[in-house]
Amino acid sequence: MLRKLMMSPAIRPILLVVFLVVLWDLTIRIFHIQPYLIPPPAKVLTQLIEQWPMLLTQSYFTTEATVWGFLLSIAVGVPIAMVIAYSRLIESYVYPLLVFSQSVPKVAIAPLFVVWFGFGILPKIITAFLLGFFPIVVATVMGFKSVESDMLDLARSMGASRLQTFIKISLPAALPALFSGLKVSVTLAVVGAVVGEFVGSNSGIGYVLQVANGNFDLPLMFAGLVLLSVIGVLLFAIVDLVEQFMIPWHVSVRK
Repeated sequence: MLRKLMMSPAIRPILLVVFLVVLWDLTIRIFHIQPYLIPPPAKVLTQLIEQWPMLLTQSYFTTEATVWGFLLSIAVGVPIAMVIAYSRLIESYVYPLLVFSQSVPKVAIAPLFVVWFGFGILPKIITAFLLGFFPIVVATVMGFKSVESDMLDLARSMGASRLQTFIKISLPAALPALFSGLKVSVTLAVVGAVVGEFVGSNSGIGYVLQVANGNFDLPLMFAGLVLLSVIGVLLFAIVDLVEQFMIPWHVSVRK
């Protein structure tokens, strides 16, 4: 019974985290690493407990900006990807511009959003959108371009309309690639929200990290990083659950 529990897919990540925490603690003890370089796990846990109400409140602001930026990435990225996938002319114009836009460091342009839109949530949403947008476009374009031409020809020969062909063949075939892009995008959106908080915000985990860095409070910094990781993992898990619901037939979600 214990062995079966230990081999459960839900328990394995927890066991890995426990192993890494133990390794972290042993490394500090063996090599006598000073707390001002790397804090021991016990101090980070203490900060998590003592500062939990504040950290939970700040996590909400970061999660809110992340989710809105991610949803905006989907709303804009998927239609653009569909247009690119079905039009070589538009692809030749738009795709290189998209690639060029990704070479611009978001940290460098994020202060402009603060100047243009103020210190509210909007700059954080835009930064999260910019980081999460490109993976969705690339994955969705690849998904629609990977549809087998024989299946499209068969649908046309059977008298299917363009809409029917899209709903019955093209869209289901592109969904696995789309969800791959969504999984990458949602984690990058967390990074984008934190970048927005770094450059101009008085709330969120990014703001907490800045304050902790200014006070040289490493345990609080590590506690904030732990929460950011938890936010990313939870959002990734939600996308994964939606994927299992939407494409249960695909090999990537079959048990």
